[in-house]
Amino acid sequence: MMTNSAASHDFRYRSPSQVRVVIFGATGYIGRFVTYELLKRGYQVIVFAREYSGIDANLGRHEVIKQFAGASVCFGDVTDAASIANGAFSEPVDVVISCLASRSGGRQDSWAIDYQATLNTLLEGINADIKHFILLSAICVQKPELAFQKAKLAFEKALCTQTKITWSIVRPTAFFKSLSAQVELCRRGSPYIMFGDGKLTSCKPISEGDLASFIVDCIQEQNRINQILPIGGPGPALSTLQQAETLFRALKRPLRTVSVPITFMDGAVGIFDRLAKLFPYLENQAEYARIGRYYAKESMLIWNEKQQCYDESLTPSTGKDTLEDFFGRVVRDGLAGQELGKAGIPGVNIIKGLSQRIRKANNLV
Repeated sequence: MMTNSAASHDFRYRSPSQVRVVIFGATGYIGRFVTYELLKRGYQVIVFAREYSGIDANLGRHEVIKQFAGASVCFGDVTDAASIANGAFSEPVDVVISCLASRSGGRQDSWAIDYQATLNTLLEGINADIKHFILLSAICVQKPELAFQKAKLAFEKALCTQTKITWSIVRPTAFFKSLSAQVELCRRGSPYIMFGDGKLTSCKPISEGDLASFIVDCIQEQNRINQILPIGGPGPALSTLQQAETLFRALKRPLRTVSVPITFMDGAVGIFDRLAKLFPYLENQAEYARIGRYYAKESMLIWNEKQQCYDESLTPSTGKDTLEDFFGRVVRDGLAGQELGKAGIPGVNIIKGLSQRIRKANNLV
């Protein structure tokens, strides 16, 4: 049962049991682990969720309440400011954590969720006298080419320029989940598909647990107040080729890779762009192709503006979970909890399609 401790400026000096936190996007991939971390530490947690939530919207009220035992769960619509006010902020709140993200990455969805819905949570939170707002963003917004990146940046600007509350913006590198798409394909005999020589891009992958811990630390860490916080996982940055080598070590098999020219993605984007001009309903498909190309050519590391390159040394690290540990677990135990949903991660479906063609050509299906 939650107490009715009023929100105040000194929340950072209170025990977690006396701090009330509202989390938006709790049923998403990272949001789920952030909520568990909050509960583990003893915070008063309010989960604001849709009527049907989770991956592919397959969780009803009962399932969400059961999933977050110990939290106060309310239901509403983040695109409706009144719904947020009446649900999330019916009682005093100290901190908001937003893990909201568009499901598809399409243009309309990105601006509706990554910008407008997240802005709704900020404005209604300020009206309710919250003191701190923590945003889960993404490291890729530093070189914005895509709708979801531009929408996230627009909200970041709104958050940074308001002066009524403090804030923390967390920009993580690649999640383990985003690197898991080829695990089952390679387990079934497919080679690992990579673009170019596998050294075009690198990242410092971070586990959901380590990222959740970093986000929750932002509630009380003084040095994270009004800061943009890029973050990666432990150890050195890994190229796509090194990720493949790590997976095949976990599979205890000789490395098998297939190199796809990066021009393949350029061609796919060009085709969809031309089609979208003729058939506007294909605009989202064109955007998905652009997302796929972006991740094929851009590293998830800090961009060194002076040197005009991605810089591993400037990308902070945190946590203890390594990609090697992760691949070992999923090879042993499967991908439960890492489901991509029907929409998947943009770009992953292209990889899967290529893998399927290769398997057919080698009579593996």
